[in-house]
Amino acid sequence: MMMTTMMERADQFYLDGDWHVFSDVDRIAVVDPAKEQVTGHIAAGGARHVDLAVAAARRAFADFSRSPVSERLALLGRMHALLKERAEIFAAALTLEMGVASSFARAAQVPFAAEHIRVQREVLEAFRFVTVEGTTATAKEPIGVCALITPWNWPLYQITAKVAPAIAAGCTIVLKPSELSPYSALLFAQLMHDAGTPAGVFNLVNGTGEAVGAALSSHPEVDMISITGSTRAGVLVAQAAAPTVKRVVQELGGKSPNVFLDDADFAEAVPKGVLAGMRNVGQSCSAPTRMLVPAARLAEVEDLARQTAQSFVVGDPSDPATTMGPIANRAQYERVQTMIRVGIDEGAKLVCGGPGRPAGLDAGFFVRPTIFSNVRTGMRIAQEEIFGPVLVIIPYETEDEAVAVANDTVYGLGAHVQSASRERARGVAARIRSGQVHINYPAWDGAAAFGGYKRSGNGREYGRHGLEEYLETKSILGYRDGDQD
Repeated sequence: MMMTTMMERADQFYLDGDWHVFSDVDRIAVVDPAKEQVTGHIAAGGARHVDLAVAAARRAFADFSRSPVSERLALLGRMHALLKERAEIFAAALTLEMGVASSFARAAQVPFAAEHIRVQREVLEAFRFVTVEGTTATAKEPIGVCALITPWNWPLYQITAKVAPAIAAGCTIVLKPSELSPYSALLFAQLMHDAGTPAGVFNLVNGTGEAVGAALSSHPEVDMISITGSTRAGVLVAQAAAPTVKRVVQELGGKSPNVFLDDADFAEAVPKGVLAGMRNVGQSCSAPTRMLVPAARLAEVEDLARQTAQSFVVGDPSDPATTMGPIANRAQYERVQTMIRVGIDEGAKLVCGGPGRPAGLDAGFFVRPTIFSNVRTGMRIAQEEIFGPVLVIIPYETEDEAVAVANDTVYGLGAHVQSASRERARGVAARIRSGQVHINYPAWDGAAAFGGYKRSGNGREYGRHGLEEYLETKSILGYRDGDQD
């Protein structure tokens, strides 16, 4: 039923508390990456539709920014409950729009998205919007109208990572999801409607980055932009936003290292490293796609990594037995194929995989899980974000060299360190320039600040740090008399 509704809404925008059809829009085809077939079309908005959405958000901000915390807590609670209730519908939409294996959609993409809402509700319950020190008060106030630009690789997850803290803060929202994976966003807009979100607080305009994204970035009535996407897209958004001096929060690209110290449990940690690097078909900006290992252990690592990569079941993402579906769209598929050929041409050792589709798959954007070894840090495959199931193994001689190689990148989003000594791991973690470091594959933490150093972005998402990005800071001097306690 809800999937039928989603298709009916595909040519509409959600504005000011209702769905609207416009005759002055083009249509964008949505392609099933597993079958290379068009499954539907969405409306492609432009500056006029952005103006309508922003105006609705601006009108709603006056009341919503002053809404009691209890009302926002209740709204977040309803959002969370509806997402859990509709988990299977969202999982099916994700498989259809981006080809994620249904098992992974159910186990990670949807539940982690729900967790972002739950965590923000928990943060909001404890958050103090006014603190007093001496005679001065510091107030945290909602920043205003927020434009949220989300990617195609974790579509629902990134929507909730931005919408939930914006709602918690008391901001109003215009969402522009990726036009390449828009179905889950349509379902989410209906969820926001069914959750009783006040009119104008949440708005959705589909379209391209060149049209809708650019219009939002430069809009004088938008107070903040939060974008998750490529570094190139983040730069364009920041440039467009600069004349209006709005806040820009960017979660961008990555080329994350996974540093194996010589005392690590290689038999356990190497397979986990391959799985981490290739989860979501390698389409994660923080995926640890550079495995740094002691040169003396290189052959052992290659063997363990090869066995793990060859254990993936690549195929129909709707099949429960499948563990790896296709790349999410044609442009990215071609990018991955190009970079695999680059690795071969650069002289890296091909441990497994290679160009082309896996045997038996003649259609769809399927990729062979690929591992290169004996990679030098200056190679393109060691420096450029590939965004597919492609892992590079880089040997090192000393711990200092390992740290230097880990930092030899324009990115700084995530990193991993493996060691039997937590003290040694902490020492290496402290020297790596990245926004997150994972020691020995810890559990995912939806409250841990997430964001990047260098060209991986600015600002932070998740938990308390994510909420604070949507708040302005106001000092009120003389808030109380100097002789008061």
